Amino acid sequence: MTEKEKMLSGAYYTYIDAELDAERDIAEDLVTDYNRLHPKEEAARATIIRKLFGSTGEKFSIKQPFYCDYGYNIHVGENFFSNFNFTVLDEAEVRIGDNVLIAPNVSIYTVNHATNIEQRNAGIEYAKPVHIENNVWIGGNTVTLQGVTIGANSIIGAGSVVTKSIPANVIAAGNPCRVIKAIPENEL
Repeated sequence: MTEKEKMLSGAYYTYIDAELDAERDIAEDLVTDYNRLHPKEEAARATIIRKLFGSTGEKFSIKQPFYCDYGYNIHVGENFFSNFNFTVLDEAEVRIGDNVLIAPNVSIYTVNHATNIEQRNAGIEYAKPVHIENNVWIGGNTVTLQGVTIGANSIIGAGSVVTKSIPANVIAAGNPCRVIKAIPENEL
């Protein structure tokens, strides 16, 4: 099994690998080109994102700057919007639904390093997917960690650190992020 296959399967792998290095270089080149474009060059920006991401909806907007590790593990739905400084460490799949709003300075991390010091120094890590369902709003300066699902229609308050999955139809916030209250049905 290659290091890439291990990475995509959620197994321990080493990021010190020629194939993964080359793929990160490709993504870095595309991200650099994207971030250098004038914001009004919408068609060129969309072309780069469609080349970089695994899939996109027809309509999406990603404000610059944007950063990711590989790109091909990112899938965004229809009417996706992310504000400035959206960062995605996409060693595993990041699947984002329709009508999702991402505020400034939001980060999604699918990857984590080994806790054993010798393994960590040898570049060993693992990745788990992140899923953000339809109609989610994520507040500014929020970090979402590996293995998390954020349920449909939920709101994540600014400054949160999402370490565990959040159910649908709730407002959640904090470090660690926890459910504050359900969104009343008449407000959905």
